[in-house]
Amino acid sequence: MHRLHKLLENNQKWSENITREDPQFFQRLSEAQTPEYLWIGCSDSRVPANEIVGLLPGEIFVHRNIANLVVHTDFNCMSVIEFSVAVLKVKHIIVCGHYGCGGVKAALENTSHGLIDNWLYSIKNLYYRNKHRFESLASEEDRHNYLCELNVKQQVKNVAHSHVVQKAWENGQDLTVHGWIYSLKDGMVNDLKYSIHSQADLADEYRVASPNKEDE
Repeated sequence: MHRLHKLLENNQKWSENITREDPQFFQRLSEAQTPEYLWIGCSDSRVPANEIVGLLPGEIFVHRNIANLVVHTDFNCMSVIEFSVAVLKVKHIIVCGHYGCGGVKAALENTSHGLIDNWLYSIKNLYYRNKHRFESLASEEDRHNYLCELNVKQQVKNVAHSHVVQKAWENGQDLTVHGWIYSLKDGMVNDLKYSIHSQADLADEYRVASPNKEDE
């Protein structure tokens, strides 16, 4: 209980500090949230979304899971994307992975890790589809980090392929999906320069038109 009590003390100090700097902060926050960003990141405790980019509560909507995956059968993730796009009207969806990701490392291993093997199966497939790209990489760390980057790019595509995001683009909504990766070694975010701005950036096979659009 001592450790939990410490957390409560920290919370009190945090609340007091913010109120001292901005007496109306929590009143405004309780009335509405208007974030411009959705962050899809890894659950790793060393990668806290708000702190990394210096934003306050209410300024970034966050979804996290092991290895920052966007799986179309994951109703949790899909619901987060739909709410952030259709209701909050975010302008940017950021998929942020991190170097040294344990989930990505587990996907590279031929060892059973239990239930998580099912969750990470798509990363294993991603590796084998791109295995030839890893041949020139000398170290295991380089191969691991490169797969972390490939995984981010794949998840960016998965976000863009979703019907929610494509419908937003059809309706003229200002929305871009970005791929970033974070380094645990120096705390810096690396923009992978991999962004999708509209359906025009997608392969034809992945473009989804609403029924009423097809009839026009």
